[in-house]
Amino acid sequence: MRKTRAYRAVMALLRIIFFSYAGLALIMYGCQARMIYFPTSQIEATPADVGLQYEDVTLEPAEGAHIHGWWVPHENARGALLFCHGNAGNISHRIDSILDFHRLGLSVFIFDYRGYGMSSGRPNEKRTYEDAAAAWRHLTEDRRIEPERIVIFGRSLGGGPAAWLAAREKPGVLIIESSFTSLVDVASHYYPYLPVRLLLRTRYPVAEYVRDVKAPVIVAHSPDDEIIPYSFGQAVYEAASEPKHWYEMHGSHNEGFIMMGAAYAEGFDEFLSRYLEPMDES
Repeated sequence: MRKTRAYRAVMALLRIIFFSYAGLALIMYGCQARMIYFPTSQIEATPADVGLQYEDVTLEPAEGAHIHGWWVPHENARGALLFCHGNAGNISHRIDSILDFHRLGLSVFIFDYRGYGMSSGRPNEKRTYEDAAAAWRHLTEDRRIEPERIVIFGRSLGGGPAAWLAAREKPGVLIIESSFTSLVDVASHYYPYLPVRLLLRTRYPVAEYVRDVKAPVIVAHSPDDEIIPYSFGQAVYEAASEPKHWYEMHGSHNEGFIMMGAAYAEGFDEFLSRYLEPMDES
């Protein structure tokens, strides 16, 4: 009788473990978009708040969808930067970065993915790629900026759309900052006990895309990054072909570029000066 009770207790515990594990796996599979994208709709600031002129831009990346962005011109630009931001907030939370790149002599086009800020719809991997492609067409077709004068910049999750776009087009430079080899690798790092490679539909294989980029690549990462392991940035750098440059940042994932102050922009200036020359503004 004791053996039977012990057996039942063990089986009951195993059932609890199994169903808990299965439930967690189902949550990851069914709710992964909510675990990846954290958009906000309220525009809390504009480039005008830091003394920059800007233009509101609305694009149509797909039928029935629209995305919102800002064109921030530089009077004597040496290039234009296409800014693919990370997974939280919206473009109004990137004012400091817009100012940094403007000080580097770059006009900036920053846009919100669908579901972020004033952009319609909901984000997913395919749509963020489409949104980045629409931003590229805006710069090359509407503003007639030569591709070799465009810097594609991707921060954190934005490294996915940025690398995808750079692998398909011919920009002057690709910058990948505080990003990852793939979102699957990030999920595996945080959930090693789950079969994330089977569960995760959203991939963002940054390192895979970077291998196909023909433009110069700058990979920036901080050893103090508490969200995306430093080794992921190093692996993205290793995947890139020459010419490529490693830029070691300092500080946390979300505030490193702020904590570095003027040194942040100065680090990029050294690399960009090799590849960009002033362009005519229309």
